[in-house]
Amino acid sequence: MACGENDDSNIGGNPGLGMEPFEGVQDPMTPDQGQIIVSEFGAFIGKKSERLMIKQGKDVVQQIPFHDVQSIIVTGPGVSISTDVIQECMEHGIQIDFLTFSGKPYAKLTSPCLSGTVITRREQLLAYHEKRGLKLACALIEGKLRNQQGLLHYFARYRKAEDPATFEAIAEMESKILEIAGELATVEGNCVDDVREQLLSIEGRAGAVYWEGIRKLLAGKIDFETREHRGASDPFNSLLNYGYGILYSTVWGAVVLAGLEPFAGFIHTDRPGKPSLCLDLVEVFRQRVVDRTVVSLVSKGTAIKLQDGMLTDQTRRKLIDSIQERLESRETYHGKQHKLRTIIQLQARQIASFLRGETDYKPFIGRW
Repeated sequence: MACGENDDSNIGGNPGLGMEPFEGVQDPMTPDQGQIIVSEFGAFIGKKSERLMIKQGKDVVQQIPFHDVQSIIVTGPGVSISTDVIQECMEHGIQIDFLTFSGKPYAKLTSPCLSGTVITRREQLLAYHEKRGLKLACALIEGKLRNQQGLLHYFARYRKAEDPATFEAIAEMESKILEIAGELATVEGNCVDDVREQLLSIEGRAGAVYWEGIRKLLAGKIDFETREHRGASDPFNSLLNYGYGILYSTVWGAVVLAGLEPFAGFIHTDRPGKPSLCLDLVEVFRQRVVDRTVVSLVSKGTAIKLQDGMLTDQTRRKLIDSIQERLESRETYHGKQHKLRTIIQLQARQIASFLRGETDYKPFIGRW
């Protein structure tokens, strides 16, 4: 277990252990090491002198110096923000993200001065048609698959004594995912387009095994039949989708700060309005940031509530706080301890360096 982490792997224990009903009125925003999340209806984001100010009605909830703010994420309807705040954020390089009530990002405000050197973007576009683009795509998929295997192992290892049958079944799934990941070494082509179907097959087959493992781990704790992306109305998929929205915003910020073009990806295909590179890098961190958090909440018996097919405010707040805690946890990366959110930024910079021909790229694979 990495330094600073909590043990959230007790899936095999008493379902009631660690119950967290999180009842009561919640703070409408979360100041967590510089990332501000505002979710309550009617909240106002304003400026007072050199400080960001959050108000709920006439009450000032929080004031934070702008130099301590890294990003702002607005996740609820009915939130207003002043133009003074927008200007101040752009001058400080603070990005502002807007998510729907279900967690889907729909807008981003960022300074045009954050695009970085044009050399990086020129090389990024050229790489897509070359073998280095294929190499990057394979590395990103390998990171995703190895982190999928790692998460299954992390939660299953405590089943060995009390539920050996499930432990053995998960172990077989882990081996299968690693076997599929090994096929990446046999992929040959001059660019991504030459082998796209092969890459998607590898990713899809591993994903099917992974989600089957998640279903087995959560059996009896929550209904989870299949992974649904858009329009999910069941609690588990709703948690995942909302969590991915927060991760997506964090990754997009890192991509922009690294001087990369968010809409020019390698695994995900080009489409108007689709930030393909952000989606590529998200794949490496889904398991470590969101999947682990959601599986942990469910395994501890946390109350997951829906209203009209959407997560309730209290459930969303609990998920937001838990994901922020994960992003602030420290992991080993290149021999040093870094916050997980910092590792995301370092990975984006490493991709930029790789595309410029300055270094190799190795995906972040968590120590499970």
